Amino acid sequence: MRHLPKVLIVEDESSIAELISVNLRHNGMTPIWAEDGESAQREIDAVLPDVILLDWMLPDQSGVIWARKWRNDARTKSVPILMLTAKSAENDKVTGLDAGADDYITKPFSTQELLARIRAVLRRRTPEQATDSVTIGCLHLDGATHRVTVLDAPIKIGPTEFKLLNFLMHHSERVHTRSQLLDKVWGDHVFIEERTVDVHVKRLREALGVAGMMVETVRGTGYRLTGQVQLEAITQPR
Repeated sequence: MRHLPKVLIVEDESSIAELISVNLRHNGMTPIWAEDGESAQREIDAVLPDVILLDWMLPDQSGVIWARKWRNDARTKSVPILMLTAKSAENDKVTGLDAGADDYITKPFSTQELLARIRAVLRRRTPEQATDSVTIGCLHLDGATHRVTVLDAPIKIGPTEFKLLNFLMHHSERVHTRSQLLDKVWGDHVFIEERTVDVHVKRLREALGVAGMMVETVRGTGYRLTGQVQLEAITQPR
C-alpha cells in the first residue's frame, strides 16, 4: 500500500485548517489538525508526521517557540516545518527560520503554492551526505560520527549546520552562491528563500566560535570556507 504523507496542521482558525485539509486529501495526503501546540504535541507523541504546517500565532504559545522545541527534540528534529503566518517583515522571516522552520509562507497564500512547497520538502534530497572525515586547519569533521571539533575541542552543531559545514569543507576555497548551497545542502527542487542560507551560515559561525572566521562572505557572490586564516588569528584572545 502506498504511503500517504501525514501532514500535521497546527492552526487555531478552523476555516483555514479545513481548507488546507480538503486540498491535502485531494492531493493524496493525510491531514491531521491540532488547534494549538499542546494538541499538536499529543498528535506527534502518537504518530510522527511527515510534515508540520505551523501557524505563528497560537492560543497557547507562539509557533516560534514550538518550532524551536521540536527542532531541538531528537525525535522531531528532522521533520520539515513550514511556518504559516500573516507576518511578512524580513526580520519575522529570519526569526521563523532561525527557530528551525524549513520554509515560510505568508498569509494569504494560494493552496497551489502551499501544496508545491509541501511536495518540495517531501521529495527533498540531500546529495552531499557526510560519510568520511575531513580536516582543514584547526577544524575537523567526522562524517561517520557526526562530530565536529575546533582545536581538538568538540562543539555542538545543528543537523543543517553540520550538512552545510560538510559541503563547505569538502569544497573549500571555492566560492558558492546561495542558490548552489540550497541545491547541494538542502537538495534540488526547493522553494525556500535564499535568505535561509544566510541564517544558517550565521548559526554555523556562532557554533564554530573562534573558527567562525574561516567561513567567509564573498560580497555579491556567496560564501566559502578557507583554511588560509592564520592559526594565530584564531587562537589569540578576543
